[in-house]
Amino acid sequence: MSIKQDVQLCSKLMGKARSTVVLSGAGMSTASGIPDFRGPEGLYSGKNGPTMESIFELESFVENPAVFYDFYRRFLSVVDRATPTYTHRFLAAMERESLLFGIVTQNIDALHQKAGSRAVYEIHGSIWTSRCLHCGREYDYKTSKKMAFSNQTPYCSCRGLIKPDIVFFGEEVRHLRECMDMAKKSDLFLVLGSSLTVAPASYLPSMCHGTVIIVNKGNIPFTSSIVGPKTLLMNYDLDTFFSTLNEELKLPIR
Repeated sequence: MSIKQDVQLCSKLMGKARSTVVLSGAGMSTASGIPDFRGPEGLYSGKNGPTMESIFELESFVENPAVFYDFYRRFLSVVDRATPTYTHRFLAAMERESLLFGIVTQNIDALHQKAGSRAVYEIHGSIWTSRCLHCGREYDYKTSKKMAFSNQTPYCSCRGLIKPDIVFFGEEVRHLRECMDMAKKSDLFLVLGSSLTVAPASYLPSMCHGTVIIVNKGNIPFTSSIVGPKTLLMNYDLDTFFSTLNEELKLPIR
């Protein structure tokens, strides 16, 4: 089908839906200037330094936190310059118009919140707080960033190592129960910019009892454990798709 036909179908489904939930992945943020971490030009592609696994492995972090903080300083510099895309702002408009129940995001860049979305569940954690691994003391973003950009690895006053509230390999994801409940109650589930390769987020679409729409520029590994029989794949650039969709819906975009 053409993009116009897919947009009309999506508009019709959104109009009928009582509970729409979104799962957003790295592809949501690439248009904001944040590289897909797993892409060939990603911040931890492994081409010119450590791999993603070595950076986000908790034991490696404790043994040599400088490797992580070298990556983290570069990441924060990119995030600070990034602005929400049209798609981020479209989802915020959906929420304001009571057309969206909630967003589950695999991203840690807080662009959904910057766009104005409130019901955001950051399943892989957040950059906005850090905490001491020893005493649990929490640090806000301003303090965390200042410590990250210092010349020394951040340590708490109790001498414990400070770690951003990002989910590392082996740690439990955040808000999983709430995300599963939303997915089970949804009758329309939008997967945006996610390759659906990282569990447990990849299993959420299969919990939807209605229609799943995957909008992603690129291939999606369809498996019965991830998606069901009512799954529609729309292979488009996200901003192009949602700006075309809004020609139908005419939501006020801020």
